[in-house]
Amino acid sequence: MERRRFLEQAAVGAGLLAGARLPAQDAAGPARTPWFDRPMRWGQLTLVEDDPPKLDVGFWVDLWKRCHCDAVCLSAGGVVAYYPTQVPLHHRSLWLGDRDPFGELVKAARGLGMVVWARLDPHAAHEDVHGAHPDWFEHDQDGKVLRHWVMPEMYLTCRLGPYNFEHMPRVVEEVLTLYDVDAIFANRWVEYGSFQVCYCPHCRSLFRERYGLELPSKAYSDEPSWKPYTRFYQDRIAELWKLWDATCKRSRPGTTFVGNTGGSVLNAMDWKTLAELADTMDADNQGRSGVNPPWRNGEQAKVLRSVAGRKAIIGIFGINTATSHRWMRSVKAADEQRLWMAEGVANGFRPWWTLFGAEQKDRRWMKVVEEFYAWCHRNEAYLRNTESLARVGVVYSQQTAHNYGKAERGSKVYDHFNGIYHALVESRIPFDLVHDRCLEPERIARYALLVLPNVACLSDAQCGQLRDYVRRGGSLVATLETSLYDEGGERRADFGLGDLLGVSVRKGLQGPLRNSYMRFESDAAGRRHPLLAGFEDTEQTVNGIWMVDVAGNAPAEPPMTLIPPYPDLPMEKVFPTVPRTDVPTVYAREAGRSRVVYFPIDIDRVFWEVLHTDHLRILRNAFAWASGGAKPVEVEGPGLVEVTLWRQERSLTAHLVNLSNPMMFKGPIRELLPVGAQRVSIEVPPGARVRAVKLLVSGVPAAYTTSGGRITLTVPSILDREVVAVDLG
Repeated sequence: MERRRFLEQAAVGAGLLAGARLPAQDAAGPARTPWFDRPMRWGQLTLVEDDPPKLDVGFWVDLWKRCHCDAVCLSAGGVVAYYPTQVPLHHRSLWLGDRDPFGELVKAARGLGMVVWARLDPHAAHEDVHGAHPDWFEHDQDGKVLRHWVMPEMYLTCRLGPYNFEHMPRVVEEVLTLYDVDAIFANRWVEYGSFQVCYCPHCRSLFRERYGLELPSKAYSDEPSWKPYTRFYQDRIAELWKLWDATCKRSRPGTTFVGNTGGSVLNAMDWKTLAELADTMDADNQGRSGVNPPWRNGEQAKVLRSVAGRKAIIGIFGINTATSHRWMRSVKAADEQRLWMAEGVANGFRPWWTLFGAEQKDRRWMKVVEEFYAWCHRNEAYLRNTESLARVGVVYSQQTAHNYGKAERGSKVYDHFNGIYHALVESRIPFDLVHDRCLEPERIARYALLVLPNVACLSDAQCGQLRDYVRRGGSLVATLETSLYDEGGERRADFGLGDLLGVSVRKGLQGPLRNSYMRFESDAAGRRHPLLAGFEDTEQTVNGIWMVDVAGNAPAEPPMTLIPPYPDLPMEKVFPTVPRTDVPTVYAREAGRSRVVYFPIDIDRVFWEVLHTDHLRILRNAFAWASGGAKPVEVEGPGLVEVTLWRQERSLTAHLVNLSNPMMFKGPIRELLPVGAQRVSIEVPPGARVRAVKLLVSGVPAAYTTSGGRITLTVPSILDREVVAVDLG
């Protein structure tokens, strides 16, 4: 439909909708000042289809005020339209009547000066759409249209086909033409947690046209078409983002498109490309279930920060109990919610609550969120971070996850990453995540140390970037098969970083090494390497489970050597048949100002599985030795406390999140348990003058001393979190 005619018909059909702009020919209006960095506290009301007659706009206005929300996301359309849409086949709520719930909410939010996003969900459609366009829907390999897995009377749309590329842009244009909103937010616009293969006619023909191949028979297969399909999938997602964003900017200058994201380091989307396309980014990480630590929310924030730079990043958290059982109208335990929100904010997220339904039968969540948001509002200046002051970066690799891990990504990729992540958290070391395609000098020069947890797939160019980083004085800690494969997952003849790691491969991966140990060695003078600090009373500890058979490229006295597996039953046979070898289980070398530690074993993965304290100590020693002890902040005291450090325009903030809880790995938290006094030492930027130090959660000034370019103070106790704010002159 020609645009002007479409606008005129929409205006006639819908009348002057609440919140609509006048008249159609002036719909675009002047471009507005970019707003992307302004909002700090978000709310989201996801309407359900029978909400229109029950919606009490005043109730939500009052809640937004109490929460000091400066931005809101409101349900507009997609699966169900909550306004009088004129787009053919765009399903109006059966309860809509003569109301315009979306328009009423938009008008109310605008009256409070809030940024407003319109939420669309295109993942499913009704029978009339299927009858008119069966090709718009997801098909299985036999050509059968897939019904919705929860509501079989509905159908799953192919989100890489005409439904999203032709139909939904008309909805985007209608919403932005009629309503004064700042952005279109799309939920379930693509599947981003893993690669999905749709066999609809459009996907088949487009893939054949671009690659001359048939679609792979299943996801994560070994077929020749699989790797091309992953590129096709990521390219198509980027094309969709560009289309919707262009539609936004054409329909209402100054607006933008934001696609919902998440999935952390295993995301099927190309994080780097999407960050380049996005004006602002969000991640849907509503809570934890199963065996999961609270720092998962911080992890997702670090992922977005690794690609978004200084763009605003928003963390969506759910009010509901986040489990696979999906009780969507439930309420999360209060202390679990407090810790989840604290983790996100401590790692750079701007918080965004989301819930379902205009009627709230369970309002226990409100006080918890109101209190946290009120604290965020009072301390907004200290939460507008300009940069992370971490000196350690952990490299994560989507290409490794896609091309080396495949269906075994958990054990082959994510578990190594988890082990390093948790070891750094337990060690109270602030750190950032670094995307493997963001290794340019200007991005990584600020780090004293980069850690590569089994980053198996690296291109020659990426190896060159890491080599240059070490030449400039940076240090590395790497594990297992790091750089043994190219970016496409093809095995190299030798390590791409062999010259830095100090090894060359012989037979490859060996294992599982059952009941194997690492022997602690001394040099000719009887001294032990700093990697073995704290092990004065033992000669050995447990080994990894898998080990790469390598040869050292230079003579060395290894700090640890292999004690090969020996029987663990019967009891009479539990003794080493080979008590000592000259096979190193770690290589530690100095190269000018740089230090490189390479573990040919899966110490990081085994630490995540077993949480052995000796592995934690070895990893902690490796971080300290390789980085030269660079610590912009030091926190000493009881408990498990995560530490992050940020710079703002006129201040520094150190976030201390108390993770000490018996329900840390298996929530929800029942009760927050305070930890005792923490001694905090923070490095002051050169040339800066400290004007004052305060504790933002306790709300009191803090006594401190200054010496050697650092301030030192004591935090008396921490319940869920404390934030040390240093005002600079």
